Amino acid sequence: MSPDDQAGPGTHPSSPESDRGHLPPPLFAHLRALTDRLGVWEHAKFSEPRVEHGFCTDDNARALVVVSRQPQSGADLVDLSGIYLKFVLAARISSGHFHNRREAGGGWIDEVGSDDCQGRAWWALGTVAHRGPGAAMRAAGADAFATCASFGSQHLRANAYASLGAFEMLQADPRHSGAARLIEQSSGVIASAARSRIPWPEIRLSYDNARLPEALLGAGAAMSDAKLTAIGIRLLEWLVGVETNGDHFSFAPDHGWAPGEPRPGFDQQPIEAWAMADACYRAWIITGDPVWKARVLDAARWLLGHNDTHLNLYDRITGGTCDGLMEHSVNQNRGAESTLAGLGALQAAARCESESPADATR
Repeated sequence: MSPDDQAGPGTHPSSPESDRGHLPPPLFAHLRALTDRLGVWEHAKFSEPRVEHGFCTDDNARALVVVSRQPQSGADLVDLSGIYLKFVLAARISSGHFHNRREAGGGWIDEVGSDDCQGRAWWALGTVAHRGPGAAMRAAGADAFATCASFGSQHLRANAYASLGAFEMLQADPRHSGAARLIEQSSGVIASAARSRIPWPEIRLSYDNARLPEALLGAGAAMSDAKLTAIGIRLLEWLVGVETNGDHFSFAPDHGWAPGEPRPGFDQQPIEAWAMADACYRAWIITGDPVWKARVLDAARWLLGHNDTHLNLYDRITGGTCDGLMEHSVNQNRGAESTLAGLGALQAAARCESESPADATR
């Protein structure tokens, strides 16, 4: 989200949708506009990149996940995949960790990125190794993933991202010993926290919340561990319950939420819709329960006005997504994180519409 600009409601794309039930396909024009030869710019002023804020591995890793997931990628998306993969590989330092902050000229301005950055990098590498649009990209992702045993963190979301990357790597190579170690280690951190504190492993919800149950569901499936799966379902059911307002999702706001605090809260972030869509998709694949499919679609519809204010955040012409849902408006800036979240949520919805839990490849 843009660090200092919050725009008024405007007329496009924030005006209410008359056909909220219809889900558009993910479109990539705005993502392309946010991307230059080095990577995707982090922030935008309305639709224009704010080059003075530079790049981050966090967003380029997310971008690599999204474009790798897109079926039947055309030449433009293949080109974008190559840019984002090159960025993530360039972020790697000799210790096996990753830089995060990169200035507009290409220089790195930190020694090592946050734990979340490390986890997102592993998520991206595992995803491109499994789903990348070309054999060379898949091989590059797998090669870089070979040192995954060096990952270590006690931060729950960092472990969730790493676990999701290990899950993808195991889909590409079920005998990948490093990915097997990583998914056991990282999911174990989340499961231990979930066992020690019920109903949620943290005092308050913060950001990207549904990634925690999603990671446990993926790990449970990969390791045939019914206990992990059960914990993941329990966490997701609780999260869906507290983030539902009537017939729509009402996500925890940017400043977080704890039981007893007033709801709804604002500024709600598109990243929550993407995480929720992915987690409910995973629950649907595992259980076959159509209720989870409906929740995937509801998470995507949140972008289109099925939310607390009935305002649209997704631009059906460019594929850009606004940075936040405010109480009486939307933040009209369309930065990388939000745009990628919108695309990711719509991808999950499209997969629900075209697949079934019986499909073999995930």
